[in-house]
Amino acid sequence: MIKARLSANENPFGPSEKARKAIIEAIPESFLYPRQHLMDFRKMIADEEGVSEDHILLGAGSGELLVATGMCYTFKGGAGSHVVSGDPSYMQLIRTVTQIGAGWEKVPLNKKYDYDLEAMAARVNDKTSLVYICNPNNPTGILTDANKLSAFCETMSARKPVFVDEAYIDYVADPKKNSMMSCIKKGQNVIVARTFSKVHSFAGLRIGYLIALPDTIEEISKFGGGGGSISATSVMGALASYGDKDFIKYSVGKNNEVKSFLYKTLQENGYEYLTSQTNFVLFPIKMDGKRFVEEMMKRGVSIRNWEFEGKHWCRVSMGTMDQMKIFADAFRTLA
Repeated sequence: MIKARLSANENPFGPSEKARKAIIEAIPESFLYPRQHLMDFRKMIADEEGVSEDHILLGAGSGELLVATGMCYTFKGGAGSHVVSGDPSYMQLIRTVTQIGAGWEKVPLNKKYDYDLEAMAARVNDKTSLVYICNPNNPTGILTDANKLSAFCETMSARKPVFVDEAYIDYVADPKKNSMMSCIKKGQNVIVARTFSKVHSFAGLRIGYLIALPDTIEEISKFGGGGGSISATSVMGALASYGDKDFIKYSVGKNNEVKSFLYKTLQENGYEYLTSQTNFVLFPIKMDGKRFVEEMMKRGVSIRNWEFEGKHWCRVSMGTMDQMKIFADAFRTLA
């Protein structure tokens, strides 16, 4: 039996009370298609970001939009095309393009486990269809410097579209400063993805969106998105949660509290870790990663493992404090 599910980067502290109330109130009229509410939601996002509504593409979670984008640029790129990204990174878009016949130019992270932007730029050529960056990155939790990434986007987007997956941006100290939304406002060929699955705790409710130039949104929408797959209850919850700054502050605060507990647990057991700007932490382990996952699961804790740079790594998602204490007790028996 799983006592602590710490493997999927879910947020155990929500949804907010406002979102829950809105969802419940939406049920009696959920037999209706929520077209107007989706339009209202898109306008809310556009107003907050300072762009027109044709810059926004809605989806049932950002995963749907990652898949649509991967398909769009693979078909546009044609035979022999490829996507350039760091390695390791989030794989949904990458898996999509490789499954339909495109290539993946994977560029190892640098010694600080951050993106090697110069090396990535060097791998871009005529066959590149898209450059993908998850920032903060998954599974490392590392946030790339905003000025460096902005300069990269400005130069690279003049050659190829740049997709910046900002699933975890709300966990960083200054989300607006670190977002690449400014690139889009400058007219650059940059695509920003956001999700409600993390800070808003909508992983099971499925809300996400893209922001990009209108022509880009039109192209990607041919392969999915548009909001038609979003339920009436989910969009009403999203409308209530989007501007709930008190809940976002609470959610981030609780995440930082349990993350500090995890850091202390790792330090006390002689383990180093990558300082994370997200709701998960990656650290190197002292045994085979698959065996570590199996042993932790025997103790009721689900986690994820990676292997790169000759090391085995564990990624732990943040749970409630009770769940993190269950992790700590299980971890000590293996440390």
